[in-house]
Amino acid sequence: MRVRQARVLLLALSLLLAGSFALAGPASAVIGGARSGYGPWAVRMLVDGRPACTGTAVAPQWILSASHCFFEQGQPVADKRISFRVGSLDMRKGTTVRPLPGKRAGSARADMMLIKVPPMKIPTARLATVPVRVGQTVRQYGWGATCTGDENACQSPVLKQSDLRVVRPDDPRCASFTAPGGSDFCMEKVSGIPAGGDSGGPVMSIGPRGTEILLGVFDGSDRERIAEAGGIAGELAWIRSVVGK
Repeated sequence: MRVRQARVLLLALSLLLAGSFALAGPASAVIGGARSGYGPWAVRMLVDGRPACTGTAVAPQWILSASHCFFEQGQPVADKRISFRVGSLDMRKGTTVRPLPGKRAGSARADMMLIKVPPMKIPTARLATVPVRVGQTVRQYGWGATCTGDENACQSPVLKQSDLRVVRPDDPRCASFTAPGGSDFCMEKVSGIPAGGDSGGPVMSIGPRGTEILLGVFDGSDRERIAEAGGIAGELAWIRSVVGK
């Protein structure tokens, strides 16, 4: 376990140095995106009661988010400082759940963290079993700011979304956003672009309500045209080993 935790920390630090996201505070969920009318599996993460990241319910007691959301200046954020709002697209109307102490598991290959919580009475996301394909349009969900500049000053209390298109992994625009040896995939803007406060949020397939599949965990963008996510299919064995799904 200590080896895995060390590798997760090294991955988070390497992504920070690459500039793919910011940890100083919550940033935009979707810049130029649209208000979402659906997303029952989406979870809002708070640290010390302040909006921080996004996550996805993948099992009744498990939330999947980004590993870097659980570190500040290279140190783990204490469980007692973390809470999640679940069950509503408007985080002001959701239910609060808190992590069970010490029940976290980080991926050794991707910027992903699984957190165990008391049972949640919300739908859980279906997990992808095959990788995304180049040219596929996907939908990213998250809460947060709707502006550039001081992103902490314009947080949205309602869930928002952006549409993105998967591009080739060797696209030169993606060079600073994909972690070598990991399961990341790169996307270009179609409508809206996610940013820091969106970290850990779901990247889903687009389809009729209830048929969407969780394809990725958002973990970074340039705030203008390019974003990345860790691929679920590449981490499926790890996810199942933890949550038993």
